[in-house]
Amino acid sequence: MENKSINRRAFLRNSAGLAAGALLLQAGANKVFGATAKTPVIPTVKLNNGLPMPLIGFGTNTLTGEVGTRSVADAISVGYRLIDTAHVYTNEEAVGEGIRQSGINRKELFITSKLWVDFAGYESTKKAFQTSIDKLGTDYLDLYLIHRPRGDVKGSWKAMEELYKAGKIKAIGVSNFEPAQLTGLMKDATVKPAVNQIETHVFFQENNLYEVLNKENIQHEAWSPFAAGRNNIFSNPTLAAIAQKHNKTIAQVCLRWHYQRGIVAIPRSQNKAHMMENLNIFDFELDVMDLQTIAVLDLNKTQFPEWG
Repeated sequence: MENKSINRRAFLRNSAGLAAGALLLQAGANKVFGATAKTPVIPTVKLNNGLPMPLIGFGTNTLTGEVGTRSVADAISVGYRLIDTAHVYTNEEAVGEGIRQSGINRKELFITSKLWVDFAGYESTKKAFQTSIDKLGTDYLDLYLIHRPRGDVKGSWKAMEELYKAGKIKAIGVSNFEPAQLTGLMKDATVKPAVNQIETHVFFQENNLYEVLNKENIQHEAWSPFAAGRNNIFSNPTLAAIAQKHNKTIAQVCLRWHYQRGIVAIPRSQNKAHMMENLNIFDFELDVMDLQTIAVLDLNKTQFPEWG
């Protein structure tokens, strides 16, 4: 996480067009790249069951303990309403404490957690869900996902359907599912997945799965929208040129690219200035040439082979 922050700042320092922004980041100012202390209104998308979901959220993977708690509280304070966590992140308690410290009404938040593969199956899914909401300190989740398509997926889905119909979860979905795995799940499902959260960024654009999800009316959600800083994304000359053209940062260009495709993105940061920067994407638009240029960056392969 810190390496990512350093990379972002290093690029800003070396860019004449954005040098002033770097100074503001380093000073921790309240106004960053045009963002002000005023809480931004984040657009939402309606899921296939009618539930509104913010198009920009806050990812929490690796943000644990006191850092996790502070980061979540900071994120909520600057305007994030979608908070994404998972059992395997080992930070649900820290996330819950950050939510409590924020002082915001629970009903204003959209909280996501995920079922890990060790708990696949009907009975174990129900127990794992209860453990997650107990750690988070809430009595319901807005979204609960099967984290990976392994083990007794059908048993897990049946349990999640029952929790959904009982009002304990407002929407249910999956993560890291390929088209064939989605098809297999939906054969016996009584509730269609509302979301598929998958690795998506400019280097792995997932165009085929993007089309499948649109056709099936399943919301595409991107984890690691900055590829965790891999492949030198924050110094990429193509993205840098587009950023300078719009007087924005590479991070903002990446998030705007997701937004214009209708993809929910959940950037992660423990830096409050970066959190604000990531929300300041609604005052510019990537044009057709920008989008065509970004399309060429697609390597069509994961940047996280170790997670395969």
